[in-house]
Amino acid sequence: MLKKTVKSKLEQTVLPHLTPEGDLLDLEKKNIGPEELRLLCEAGKELEAVKQVYISDNGLGSAEIEILCQSRCFSNLDKLYLNHNRIGDAGARTLAESGLVKNLSCLMLEANEIGPEGARALAASPNLKNLDTLFLDSNPIGPDGARALSQSTNLSNLTELHLDSTQIGDEGVKAIAGTHTLTRLQKLYLCSNKISNTGAIALAQSLNLKNLRCLSVWRNEIRDDGGKAIAESQALVNLERLYMSLNLIDRPVRKLIRSSNLASRLKTLVMD
Repeated sequence: MLKKTVKSKLEQTVLPHLTPEGDLLDLEKKNIGPEELRLLCEAGKELEAVKQVYISDNGLGSAEIEILCQSRCFSNLDKLYLNHNRIGDAGARTLAESGLVKNLSCLMLEANEIGPEGARALAASPNLKNLDTLFLDSNPIGPDGARALSQSTNLSNLTELHLDSTQIGDEGVKAIAGTHTLTRLQKLYLCSNKISNTGAIALAQSLNLKNLRCLSVWRNEIRDDGGKAIAESQALVNLERLYMSLNLIDRPVRKLIRSSNLASRLKTLVMD
């Protein structure tokens, strides 16, 4: 009789979610907890080729992030998706201080209860110098968090920044518009932040954001003057895609925007 091979816990719970090529590990909504994260820490060559890890929507808190950051098997990790957990400021700080993120080009932290303190920790991290894309949507970082990001010398390689629903308001937008370090940004997402004309005008006048290709300001409180400022901007000369539906711009000004020089250059203009 053939002897039955007994699979290890790693083989039972983690490796089934590894792609055949071994470069992507998808643990999204897989009830991943401390035990499974410890298995990741103990893993060796089985996961050394992994470049993308999804651990989204698992209810992970700061304690679980501490365990994850002890892992030494992800030497080639390029993209880390931790959205829709609850890591909070403490978890953001642990990540920022961890070698796990040193080689990342993309970090997804949407909806994680991260506030201004967590944003400051990320902004201050020399481990994130290779980061190209940062998702912080649906975290209450507020204007202080936006200010910290805008002043970060460690995030100067960012080309894509997602700040939808982060409560940054006009003050946070003005900080981003006034940045001297995030000048490589090509995509900036600022939906649902209660941005008024003040913030829109700051964006329109920002020479520091002249490399923007995509700007999204959906669902804000921009009125006619802010809409006109964006349409007439002499700074946003490289803009290709503009999303500004669900604001408070009157129909005549929307018509003006659609017939502007800016609109003629755009590949995409979305406006109600």
